[in-house]
Amino acid sequence: MTPVVLGALSAALFGAMTVFVRIALRTGVAPEAGTLFTVLPALAVTAVAAAAGGEWDLASAWPFLLAGLLAPGMSQILFTFAVRDAGASRTSVTVGTAPLFAVAIAFVFLDEPLVAGLVLGAALIVAGGFLLVNDRERPEHFRRLGLLFALGGTIAFATRDNLVRWLGTEATDVEPGLAAFATMLAGATLAAGFVALTRAPLTRRAAVAFVPAALCFGLSYVLLFEAFYRGLVSVVSPIVATESLWGVTLSWLFLRQSERVGPRLFAGAALVVAGGVLIGVYR
Repeated sequence: MTPVVLGALSAALFGAMTVFVRIALRTGVAPEAGTLFTVLPALAVTAVAAAAGGEWDLASAWPFLLAGLLAPGMSQILFTFAVRDAGASRTSVTVGTAPLFAVAIAFVFLDEPLVAGLVLGAALIVAGGFLLVNDRERPEHFRRLGLLFALGGTIAFATRDNLVRWLGTEATDVEPGLAAFATMLAGATLAAGFVALTRAPLTRRAAVAFVPAALCFGLSYVLLFEAFYRGLVSVVSPIVATESLWGVTLSWLFLRQSERVGPRLFAGAALVVAGGVLIGVYR
């Protein structure tokens, strides 16, 4: 499968995961517990992928353990809080701005050139973000703090994307399945530590509620790594950014009343995706 197809499938599954997380949180599950119950089954999915690849030399994958502390570790914690406070659709639009941060990181630390297409792409993403922030059709549960949580998670995603691409193609010979497992293992460890620190209650009901989100997350993660191993970040990252449109569309279909998805939010998501595509083309 090509990087574009893999990235598109990953984006669709990530958008579905966002909606399933929101549905699960409506049962009253603590976000701390929700994060753990999302990451643990996803860890099992990546373990199957690693086993299928035939590699279990975890010692050689230690750099990916460090990457996993960023994402899915820190990022998934922030992401779950963002979905609770800002909703699935608005969190999806915010996460779609990841290409902007990925390019900014590459510009500052990798000395990549800044060209007109990148500036235009960045402007479109900022315009989409402006529509999101100024959207007045907000759900009752909406809190601005949720957008800050989503922004923090997005920066962690973008940093992880650049790191994984570099590790997978230049610094190590670790197969993508094992790399995905290593990062997910680190993320699960961090999530478990966060639950222990906050003493969030863990119940069987909560675990069951997050199974659909966890399965989508695990499959999305495996496909994402396969895509990054086969294509450039500048190609894969914009495709994955279509998660914004998936998240908004699925929220409109299944959470229409509680999310209040209107034309402004769709327009914001479209601008963010268009900006991400431009960045990918001109990077």
